[in-house]
Amino acid sequence: MTPILSTDLPWWKGAVIYQIYPRSFCDSNGDGIGDLAGITQRLEHVAKLGVDAIWISPFFTSPMRDFGYDIADYCDVDPIFGTLGDFDALVARAHDLGLKVTIDQVYAHTSDLHDWFAKSRAGRSGDKADWYVWADPKPDGTPPSNWQSVFGGPAWTWDARRGQYYMHQFLSSQPQLNVHNPAVQDALLGAMRFWLDRGVDGFRLDALNHSMHDPLLRDNPPAPADGKLRTRPFDFQIKRYSQSHAGVADFVARIRRLCDDYGAIFTVAEVGGALAEAEMKAYTAGETHLNSAYGFNFLYADALTPALVKDTVERWPDEPGMGWPSWAFENHDAPRALSRWCAPQDRAAFGRMKTMLLVALRGNAILYQGEELGITQVDIPFEKLQDPEAIANWPLTLSRDGARTPLPWEADAAQAGFSSAEPWLPIGEENRARAVDAQEADPNSLLHHTRAMLALRKANPALKYGSLDVLVADEQRLLFRRQANGQSLLCLFNLSAQAAQWPAEIAATNHVLAAVNGAAPGTLPAYGALMIEE
Repeated sequence: MTPILSTDLPWWKGAVIYQIYPRSFCDSNGDGIGDLAGITQRLEHVAKLGVDAIWISPFFTSPMRDFGYDIADYCDVDPIFGTLGDFDALVARAHDLGLKVTIDQVYAHTSDLHDWFAKSRAGRSGDKADWYVWADPKPDGTPPSNWQSVFGGPAWTWDARRGQYYMHQFLSSQPQLNVHNPAVQDALLGAMRFWLDRGVDGFRLDALNHSMHDPLLRDNPPAPADGKLRTRPFDFQIKRYSQSHAGVADFVARIRRLCDDYGAIFTVAEVGGALAEAEMKAYTAGETHLNSAYGFNFLYADALTPALVKDTVERWPDEPGMGWPSWAFENHDAPRALSRWCAPQDRAAFGRMKTMLLVALRGNAILYQGEELGITQVDIPFEKLQDPEAIANWPLTLSRDGARTPLPWEADAAQAGFSSAEPWLPIGEENRARAVDAQEADPNSLLHHTRAMLALRKANPALKYGSLDVLVADEQRLLFRRQANGQSLLCLFNLSAQAAQWPAEIAATNHVLAAVNGAAPGTLPAYGALMIEE
């Protein structure tokens, strides 16, 4: 018997969310950098995909040392991206097109140019003195703990004005906020309220588990060798004390209460690290925390395997009190999936199968800009790198820039229609051929396939919010059942480049809802996939 679920669900339950990286979406003013007005101009493309919402990566006032994740003013737009008026116009256009608008919030740190930090570093007695994480040196002058930053080197920088070290988990220009301080929480919630009042429908909370540390500043223990190449001091530690403090869950509850005051606001946390699963569940437990969370299960996986999918989805069973997951195969920090997961000659077939799999998983689906086109990772030469982590760790860290390249809109236009000027990053000639206009003209393109898959998900309650039970997960095949409200679907995928045997669990039925790459009842070719209605 299939589970009977209420159809009166919040808009975000089972939603497909399209991530926009504003620097690389569309440039409206010819400076080579994408902006808010450019997003507004091209929103119809996003709406035609059939997604429910957009998520816009940071566009706030920033010196751009980490490209917007170093915020100097939470309540304004950086001039590179436009004005608050441009943002309001974007929200209005999105809502006209039936799209919800979610935006990033970065609560672990600010820019060192934020007014809060200027006041905090001025002395130990001001009203902002303890808004950041400050600590005295050890007797020998060394940093107060052994904590290391994600981008390389100690997570502490000396400040002569206070005669103390300040903490930073990323760049030294991104000082750590002391989110243990209720006044800091109040200020962050005030920033959230500012955007809610402008019509925002939801928030993605960046690096949320980095927002609180161990107040005792205890040393992190060493991490045992796991056979992987260690390129940063950060890789040598278990991050037991520098992040992931239990108090984050209480702050999350305050966020939820505020968002509930505004109705059906969607909140999703980004959570990485060794404790990601436990933290994601803590941050989404019950009805008093965030709506959803996503981790890095797929984003940094070297291969897409049946075992990986089975292990990942079964960690989020359909049980009372269990949070609602979100899934992303790509984003602005991770290498493009088609460059990680398949051989170049298989990308067309793999892309179609991958899209069907994403829409078939239980949870929200996050689609990164260009994923609907099959955009691949661009090899950025050192002299054109922008990513501070890649520059610092060259050549051992794969540049995030390769996944942040400008979106190609017109195959034959200058700069592929992204800008009238040279873009801030190379577009990549391989991706020019995958431009939106070229795929619009090809009914067999991945763009048209993506629209069809998103429409399929929206039309079938079992896909949008039903239960998921894995039936087969071997070296090649993944078979699971989705069920809701009288509908039962079998979703069958061959994740390998070789034909696979038809599973005995499925009768050779003709009730095929969708099929890709030549798959048919009784036949499962390389990267073949089917959805069969029982």
